[in-house]
Amino acid sequence: MATDHSTAIVPPKRAVTDYPLIDSDPHLRRVFGYARPSDYAVAGGAASISPIAFWVMERVSPSHVGRGGFSPVMRLATAVGLLGGLHVLYQRSCQRFYGFTENTREVEMDMREMVNKVKKGEPLYGTSQVSSYLQGVAARNSRYSELFIHVLPWVNVVNHDQHGVDTAKYYQQAERELEAERLSKA
Repeated sequence: MATDHSTAIVPPKRAVTDYPLIDSDPHLRRVFGYARPSDYAVAGGAASISPIAFWVMERVSPSHVGRGGFSPVMRLATAVGLLGGLHVLYQRSCQRFYGFTENTREVEMDMREMVNKVKKGEPLYGTSQVSSYLQGVAARNSRYSELFIHVLPWVNVVNHDQHGVDTAKYYQQAERELEAERLSKA
């Protein structure tokens, strides 16, 4: 008997964590949108390490490269620092999505965002231009990808519905809120 594998969903393995899982495969927009101001501060500090370290090394032990030799290398050091800062920012935000670190603020933001989408009748994780099969492939390839991002830079940029959480909680909360609104108007 032949089976249709085009819609098979591989359930994500659930990591045992101290905090609730928000999303095992957060979209790139959500990762940066949910980042805390402290994440940006730490990322800025991390980004500044490379150019500052290079400047200090040049002052302590000058390279004597002559006119125009320092600037291109300083630009490269700054670019490397910015990439490192983005990596730190992405990592800190993803760790809260996965429930690896404290995420009370993000859990509340997620609940509010998803309940509002339910109330408006919108799909929870957006609409996608790719087939359901390719959405599944994308989900399987990028699920928990942040854990290996220092080796293989891979992020989720595909809207799909395979995020490792039970979405019924959003619909239940929306129903409770709509019921409370109906009762307050009566």
